Amino acid sequence: MIEPDHDKIAISRQCELLRLSRASYYYESQRDDSYNGLLMNLIDEQFTRTPFYGVPRITESLRLQGYQVNQKRIRRLMHKMGLEAIYPKKNLSKAHPDHKKHPYLLKDVVIDHPDQVWGVDITYIRLQHGFVYLVAIMDWQKPLRPGLGYLHHDGHGFLHQGAGECSEDLQTQRYSIPT
Repeated sequence: MIEPDHDKIAISRQCELLRLSRASYYYESQRDDSYNGLLMNLIDEQFTRTPFYGVPRITESLRLQGYQVNQKRIRRLMHKMGLEAIYPKKNLSKAHPDHKKHPYLLKDVVIDHPDQVWGVDITYIRLQHGFVYLVAIMDWQKPLRPGLGYLHHDGHGFLHQGAGECSEDLQTQRYSIPT
């Protein structure tokens, strides 16, 4: 937004146009975010083991491991990660009146031959430097022999695909995704 090397508009004027104080523009955080990154990894590990733990229990488990944390920080990091404890919520089974109900299309279908009905599932596996997304594509006639594939995000906006029993063209394609 602000161009420090602009020939005609000074930085002070650019800040004024953006309604940004010059102190905010020149401010450099002294905070070390590597500790927050470490805490986020620990929170993710704990949440994976015990998804029913909320902020107080995760805070306590980290304190027992020797980390100096408070509930406010854990709540902020869990919110940033999109994590929320799994617990029964009120009126969860009541449909919203405006929500369209879609019919179950396989209700009366007899699945008796291959390539008639397919299903798909996707999950992620956290690695040291990113995530691998595991994809399972299943023929419902033979659910014990799914075609497994993977998607690996390389950190530069690309997904790489690979597959076990899937076709050759799936193994070599490279897709760009928005970052």
